[in-house]
Amino acid sequence: MPKVNVTIDGKQIQAEAGSSVLEAAQAAGVAIPTLCHHPALKPEGNCRMCLVEVERQRNLQASCVFPVSEGMVVHTHSPKVMEARKFVLELLLSDHPTDCMTCEATGDCVLQDLAYQYDAKVGKYYGGAKHDYAIDDTNPFFVRDYNKCILCRRCVRACDQINGVEALGVAERGFSSQIIAGLGGTMEESRCEFCGMCVEVCPTGALMPVGTMKQGRYWEFKHTTTVCPYCGVGCNLDVLSKGDKIIRTRSAWDKAPNYGWTCVKGRFGLDFVNNPNRFTTPLIKRDGQFVEASWDEALDLVADKLSAIALEHGPDAVGFLASAKCTNEENYLMMKLARGVVGTNNVDHCARL
Repeated sequence: MPKVNVTIDGKQIQAEAGSSVLEAAQAAGVAIPTLCHHPALKPEGNCRMCLVEVERQRNLQASCVFPVSEGMVVHTHSPKVMEARKFVLELLLSDHPTDCMTCEATGDCVLQDLAYQYDAKVGKYYGGAKHDYAIDDTNPFFVRDYNKCILCRRCVRACDQINGVEALGVAERGFSSQIIAGLGGTMEESRCEFCGMCVEVCPTGALMPVGTMKQGRYWEFKHTTTVCPYCGVGCNLDVLSKGDKIIRTRSAWDKAPNYGWTCVKGRFGLDFVNNPNRFTTPLIKRDGQFVEASWDEALDLVADKLSAIALEHGPDAVGFLASAKCTNEENYLMMKLARGVVGTNNVDHCARL
């Protein structure tokens, strides 16, 4: 891509022609606050937090959608810009719950961070109407509190652009605008696949996973990047844990092959790790009852049984079922055991369909 010369806060840089002011600023190490912008989503300029002052432009411009041009001079933190951003925040706070002390998103809320950074005052604009939506906790995966929604439309765009489902939309206009599922019903009645991408990109506490409720604050969690155990795609996940318990799964946006996208299993299906009913010791049956055994004892029993069946009824009397929770190498060894040792081609995989 050809380059253009741009000056941002007195710093002369070269940026790709056609890129936005926000992208150019980020590449130059200049921080511009955003609410509706997300690197995985197409920019729309909804929130107006990223306003900047561009010389020779009459009005402030949304940097996420305003393209750079040759010789452009941009001021990202001029008094006019700072005043506009604070005004936007105070308007949002005028119809936003002030329960930060007990909000589950405290410490992981972009709106809260920006309000603190810009010294936005709660209650500066008061006396008007306020939303009072009922909290929807009927969903098995996440809670919807649209009193905390700032209509950034991140969730709508994620559902459309990342997952391609279009289960979410915006109904009504003006102050009555609201994010809805389907035609205004429940998430279960919509086309939602419960992948959780809407929860992941939400910048406030409007969407919160059920499993994280009352489990601790964001800064208390340990972050570990790991590979999802479910299928053979090998998606990378950022797992949040506290002590020896998995609390939540977050997207690892910069990691291949999924680059942040996850299915419902990767997002909400890791609670089996902490299930108290999981077996931690092999069980074998003696006198009709399952009893605990060592791994050597259990594996020897399996080998003896398989050998006896193959000898008596032939190798094709034995079948092998591989698992998507295993690595490709482990599944290859399963196939090699079936064909090379037992002598059967009866090998199947749980993810085949």
